[in-house]
Amino acid sequence: MRMNFVVLGRGSEFGSRCAPRFLSAIGDAVQALSQAKQLHALLVTADHSCHPSLPTKLLRSYANHGDIVSARHLFDQIPRKTVLLWNSLIRAHARCRDFSTAFSVFNQMRCSGVNPDGFTFACVLRACAEHADPFGASVVHGTMISTGLVSDSIAGAALVNSYSKLNLVNDAHQVFDEMPERDLVSWNTMIMCCSYGGNAHKGLELFHGLRESGEKPDGYTFTGLISCLWGSDLARVGKGIHGLCLKEGYSSNCHLRCALVSMYSRCNVLHSASLLFRSLSQVDLVTWSAFITGFSQAGQCEESICLFREMMTSSRCAARPDSILIASLLSACATLPSIRPCKEIHCFALRVGINSSVSVSCGLIDAYSKCGFAQHGFRIFEMMPRRTLVAYNTVILSMGSNGLGMEAMQTFVAMLNEGLKPDKATFSALLCACCHSGLQMEGWKLFSRMHSEFGVDPEIDHYVYIVKLLGMVGELQEAYDLVQAMPVVPDSGVWGALLWGCSIHGNKELGEIVAQKLYEIEPRKTAYRVMLSNIYAVKEKWGDVKYLRNEIAKEGMHKIPGISWIENINF
Repeated sequence: MRMNFVVLGRGSEFGSRCAPRFLSAIGDAVQALSQAKQLHALLVTADHSCHPSLPTKLLRSYANHGDIVSARHLFDQIPRKTVLLWNSLIRAHARCRDFSTAFSVFNQMRCSGVNPDGFTFACVLRACAEHADPFGASVVHGTMISTGLVSDSIAGAALVNSYSKLNLVNDAHQVFDEMPERDLVSWNTMIMCCSYGGNAHKGLELFHGLRESGEKPDGYTFTGLISCLWGSDLARVGKGIHGLCLKEGYSSNCHLRCALVSMYSRCNVLHSASLLFRSLSQVDLVTWSAFITGFSQAGQCEESICLFREMMTSSRCAARPDSILIASLLSACATLPSIRPCKEIHCFALRVGINSSVSVSCGLIDAYSKCGFAQHGFRIFEMMPRRTLVAYNTVILSMGSNGLGMEAMQTFVAMLNEGLKPDKATFSALLCACCHSGLQMEGWKLFSRMHSEFGVDPEIDHYVYIVKLLGMVGELQEAYDLVQAMPVVPDSGVWGALLWGCSIHGNKELGEIVAQKLYEIEPRKTAYRVMLSNIYAVKEKWGDVKYLRNEIAKEGMHKIPGISWIENINF
């Protein structure tokens, strides 16, 4: 639609005769930035007082086109600024993700004597949530209380939503509980709050309260409730909610059906997820990602790779895969016996320019490591523009699990030189590296430095590695004393590491004690009986070996056989 404007003179005649047409033009016909500038020029030549809504609509037009400079220039020219104009400018900065300026404009508005309304607080709170600014949200909350708008339904729902996205769930609950009147928007916001933390119990409780209050749930209600459900134990609940959606007539809602696909994928009900997914005419990136990740988490990694290939050739999704989906696919690649899918995903990440993302780089390092190509992962690490603690932990674990213990230790030193402070995951990776490379002395030094130098308290997995190191060099009694002195109750991993040491060195007496502990914790675990029978075999106690083997067969237990895979790869 093309528009031509004639410059008119100043005067009240413009306000009475042209204002309706002018409003209509701004509201319906502004499709390009050039048209917005023409309207601005017409407003400058006319009387600013012709209609109070004209500057606001024009400012919003500039914001919609991303021209924040022109929007701010227009705002500064208006002598009498209404609350709608202030709100439009705050929203304009927030849309450009300039959250600090949006908050600054809010403070200027308060100092100018214009009282904010519910929409003002909604705009500012949304900016606080997007900017991950919990302090700003609490300041706005205090302002809402001082201005008496804390009970406003729009501002209250925005406050609940902001606290939810900032992971301040208790604060969100408190605001919601103190609201004098709760409309459907408030209920939906609170239910969606539960979805951020996967709190299905609270979400179902709120859904029941919503229906008891007389409100009728809508598509947003069911979408939020479905998003609360995570894990296969909630699959039956999800099916029940799906049935209620069908009963209420929301079966054709595209967003709701996408949410159902994601829910069934998370709950490992992949058949139902597939049926719904195939019925969708258009699928957004979030739904594709949930569907693909669902197969990956269920152990059907080859299927998830095939779905990704389908996504890239499908006309049902125009969105380009993001770093989150690529990282999930790389996690699937790490469980496959072939390295070819990992190479394909790596090439795709390079082609679309997301290979430098921290999550994608770490996923590549991990995938190459588990496929036996740790050096390729290290090259990716060296090319990273920004090396975070997570990246260092990943590459240390990668090298350590492939027997490159000394290289892992050198990387740890480089990490310290960059000023990064190690955490529990760092020491788990380092102790794992010491175990795989037989670095007993280095492992002991790291274990002692954890708390004394870096303030990191050892956890179960750290004890597993240090017990394994002691068992590796035959210091079984020292390892047993360490387990007995642990500040936390040892689990099957710790006792299993000690039994492994007993099995290597044929220590029958201590092995029987440790095996008894393991029978009490995991009575049906076959590996412990196999290790104990190996100890008996070393001591030529064939009667005990036969008894254990018969016990395994009688109880229907069996050892999972190992599998080898040989593949010719040319890089």
